[in-house]
Amino acid sequence: MGHLPLVISKRLLWVGRAAYPLENIVRVYTFVLRPRRAEAVRKFLKRVAVLLLATLGVLFFVFLADAFSREDPGAFFGFLLQLGFMSIVGALIWSAVDMLLVVTASSHYVLAIETNGQSTAMVSGDPRHLDGLVAQIATAIDEPDAHLKVVVGALSISNPSNYYFGDAVNIYGGTGNTGKVVS
Repeated sequence: MGHLPLVISKRLLWVGRAAYPLENIVRVYTFVLRPRRAEAVRKFLKRVAVLLLATLGVLFFVFLADAFSREDPGAFFGFLLQLGFMSIVGALIWSAVDMLLVVTASSHYVLAIETNGQSTAMVSGDPRHLDGLVAQIATAIDEPDAHLKVVVGALSISNPSNYYFGDAVNIYGGTGNTGKVVS
């Protein structure tokens, strides 16, 4: 894990080489960034079901072609059968590897800094250190001449779509709901 500086100076929060104006920060918090393991397994099972259907389709095509062929189907149908099964096996291997990358990925304790736009800065590190930084950054937002310089861990994840970000929101019935339950 690499390290990067987190610096507050002149009403800017610097996370590495990215600058965030303190007045644009709307939330600073820590949480555990968890991989979407259950979703990865569900996606894998759906892919397996589709591949099984594809296998049945290939078999149906070959048997149908064999039944209506007046000649010996020969090498061409054998080639099509091999190509179809090799494609299915390749897709199955790719799906298994894709699932295993998510299932074996580790969780990360992170400090998240959200802005009033769509950007969010996330860094990792020791949970006690990151929890303390939340208070320091929140204090710096209120103090115009605040300064802070610390070193945090650079968050390194291969595919952000494999992780849960933000709050889990449960809405119960009705329309026009305005509240949320954070779990």
